[in-house]
Amino acid sequence: MNTIKLTTLLGASVLACVGANAQVLTFEGLGDETTIGNWYNGGGGPNYGIQFGPDALSIISSTAGGTGNFQNNPSGDTIAFFLTGAGDVMDKASGFTTGFSFYYSAINEPGLVTVWSGLDGTGTLLASLTLPTTPSLPGFPTAFNDWFPVGVTFAGTAESANFSGTANQIGFDNITLGSATPGAPDSTGAGIYLLAALGLAGAAWASRKQTAAI
Repeated sequence: MNTIKLTTLLGASVLACVGANAQVLTFEGLGDETTIGNWYNGGGGPNYGIQFGPDALSIISSTAGGTGNFQNNPSGDTIAFFLTGAGDVMDKASGFTTGFSFYYSAINEPGLVTVWSGLDGTGTLLASLTLPTTPSLPGFPTAFNDWFPVGVTFAGTAESANFSGTANQIGFDNITLGSATPGAPDSTGAGIYLLAALGLAGAAWASRKQTAAI
């Protein structure tokens, strides 16, 4: 079974404004198999007041000199994953509203992400995102090579999101707080832009899944 960690956007893209107030976590600047921890809470990255639990790690693609069994992620060469345990939590004590979204790849095992009104996955469940398995495209040196955007809107204010599934079997990138469509930082400072339209990606995914089953 392929895993994210090594042991030794394909299709049409559509640019769309996601919102200037959204916060996008690309994990660039973190090391290979490094605890994310307080990176986004004054620990080196943009200070968004976001803290990750102890099992959340960053990892760099093997194509860029790291140990990650992935490529084609929406930005840079670094993603988030969890190597041990059943998942991990992301906390933002000041809260976030409107929506939550990200890109993910999970070729062997599905995952689940839940959004909560309290810290550490407590309080009221505001939203759930079921993550089906994704394809592994042929012709690439890595197995986790196709990434799909998912997102959800919710009412109220969230303070945490819980990422769960099988350890070392799912990768996340461009985690976006404040929008139901995952974005990437805009170098012009004018806003945040979606890399691929959700509808197009979903249609392409369905087509590939049908082809693979034939």
